[in-house]
Formats: sequence, structure tokens, C-alpha cells
Amino acid sequence: MKLLVLSCCAPCSCAALKHLADSGTQVTVLFYNPNIFPQREYEKRRDEQQRLCQKLGVAFAELPYDHAAWQAQVRGLEHEPERGKRCSVCFYMRLKQAAAYARKHHFDFFASVLGTSRYKDIEQVHRAAHQAWREEGTPYWPNSWRKGGLSELRRALIQEFNLYQQTYCGCEYSRRTHEKVD
Repeated sequence: MKLLVLSCCAPCSCAALKHLADSGTQVTVLFYNPNIFPQREYEKRRDEQQRLCQKLGVAFAELPYDHAAWQAQVRGLEHEPERGKRCSVCFYMRLKQAAAYARKHHFDFFASVLGTSRYKDIEQVHRAAHQAWREEGTPYWPNSWRKGGLSELRRALIQEFNLYQQTYCGCEYSRRTHEKVD
């Protein structure tokens, strides 16, 4: 199976990627996160994701960082709460690009780790991904990456690889409600 995994960060993806790589799945991580702000935070997360992929022997791909395009998509939703309408729009924007990338590069399926964090609504992610699937034609492989020992593996890998752990999802509007990160 050739699988594209949209990833937001190394800590959310580490257990899923290790599990997939160990199972023999041909996996590529796609880093497409125009929601992450500021750009230096984006770069820090991207670099950490690349480092993890190298350690696990997983391919890495990146789409251009275009924060202005993301801001245009979520305009008017700035004050939405975490798990609100802004998150739905953000998930859909990123998952649609992942589905299109998967189709263009002949992946069998696409998946994501966007719902790995307990702060995210996995069903909200799945709804956005299914809409992207319908529009782009690449099948979505739903998984929560929280069960079957993966949460425990995630914690262990974060420590083993000393992964950078952020305190907010990346969204500049969500950041306002979390501790300041610079």
C-alpha cells in the first residue's frame, strides 16, 4: 500500500509513522500547514518533522507555506473556539490539498494525524477528509492513531527522540488562548 500522511508535527505523527513503517507500508509524510504562525514556528515544526522522517526511514514532502491563503480561508472565523468552524475550514483546506497531492502522485490512500491530539475532534477531521475524498477521488483512510498502544508509543517516542513539543496547534487565533510561544 502506498500511503500519504498529512502531518501537523512530529509529536502527533511519530507513533503512526513508526507503526506504518514497521508494518511495511510505503508511507510519505506531507507537510502542508499554512495555519502555523509565526513562520519561524512553522519552520521549527517542519524541520522536526523532517528529522523524525529521517530517523524512521519515511519519505517527506512539503507544499509551500502560504499563511495569507490560510488567513483568507478562515476570515470571519477568527473568534471561533477550538473545535469550532475555523478548525473545520482549516482541516478541509489542508486535507483537500493532501488528497490532490495523493491523486497527482498516485498514492493508494491518504490519511492524516490531524486528530491525534486530544484537543482536536477526530470526527471533525474525518468529515473534512471525506469531503476532500469526494472532490479529489483519492480514498481517505480514517484512523485515530490513539488506540492499540499508539498513545503509549507516542509518549515513548517523544522522549526517545527528544521531539520538540509545542503548546498550541499552530493557529495564530488558537495561540491567543494558550501560553505564549516564541
